[in-house]
Amino acid sequence: MVDKMAGVLEEAISSLLASYMVPLLIIISFVVFGYVLVLIIDRYIARLAEKTRTKLDDIIVRTVRMPLIFIFVVIGVGTVLHYMALPPEIEVYVDPLLLVFIVLAAVFCVSRILMGFIKHYAKKHEGTKPVAPIIQRVVQVVIYLIGLMIIFDVLGVSITPLLTTLGIGGVAVALALQETLSNFFSGFYIMTDRPVRVGDYIKLDSGEEGYVVDVGWRTSRIRSLPNNVIVIPNKRLTQAIVTNYYLPEKEMSCLVDVGVSYDSDLEKVEKVTIDVAKKVLKKVSGGVETFEPFIRYNKFGDFSINFTVILRVREYVDKYLVTHEFMKELHKRYNKEGIVIPFPIRTVYMKGQKES
Repeated sequence: MVDKMAGVLEEAISSLLASYMVPLLIIISFVVFGYVLVLIIDRYIARLAEKTRTKLDDIIVRTVRMPLIFIFVVIGVGTVLHYMALPPEIEVYVDPLLLVFIVLAAVFCVSRILMGFIKHYAKKHEGTKPVAPIIQRVVQVVIYLIGLMIIFDVLGVSITPLLTTLGIGGVAVALALQETLSNFFSGFYIMTDRPVRVGDYIKLDSGEEGYVVDVGWRTSRIRSLPNNVIVIPNKRLTQAIVTNYYLPEKEMSCLVDVGVSYDSDLEKVEKVTIDVAKKVLKKVSGGVETFEPFIRYNKFGDFSINFTVILRVREYVDKYLVTHEFMKELHKRYNKEGIVIPFPIRTVYMKGQKES
């Protein structure tokens, strides 16, 4: 009797092991295979990615690790479910559900990769930081909507009404937010193409000028020299003719117009003027000491011979102080050297008055 019971128990244990051990081993095998693959990625592929100049491959390698293990677990569970003798009414849902989980993992992976790309780009380009979170949210919503439509298609749900609704809703939103979207995309263009950057000194064709202190998703802000902030819609900024005094570099020429009398010795005028310009550039903060200033005569005026003095300053606002000091020193030196800076003279004849 005891032997018979032992045999029945052994048979039950064997049946139980056969029912659960094989599926368990299958799942464990897929999990182990996934971890081995991740280990290979960490030890070899990740090291190769670190040696490349771009950081984008590093982002991809870091992101696919966990979703890859999850996908292998799902495949293992699917293999087990197909191995087990499930009723037909249940088995018909196995493949669609497995595909749903794989799509979710893929959507999560793609979303994380794109988020990493955007974050990496924002770090490299400081001006894009204000709009980076908004772009990340928009990308996430788009990716998850695409994933949702794929899941509906896998489950046999018609996505045509959903696409129609999204299309109509998108058109309505675009029309309602036309100006806002225009400024948003203009801001995105400014941050990517970078015709102006935060910290640049710019001047618009409409007359506004100053330092760019912020490029936002709707407006940009310029701090003028009187310390006022000018708020400009991004659309207006992209359509304006902009002079950027910091591109291609901050250092720039400073032109000062001067006129001397017709009685002047032009060789002496040139020598004296250049000597004064050299001393000013070396003495005044903002002047480029190593630059060799020069002059160019350009016009016989009504009462003077006109020329332009070319100086060099470190950035746009330095020209004000350099010009200021140069004019003072030049006037003092001209007086000492006997060089005359003439002023307009008009002779007025009164009616009935005879010229003497």
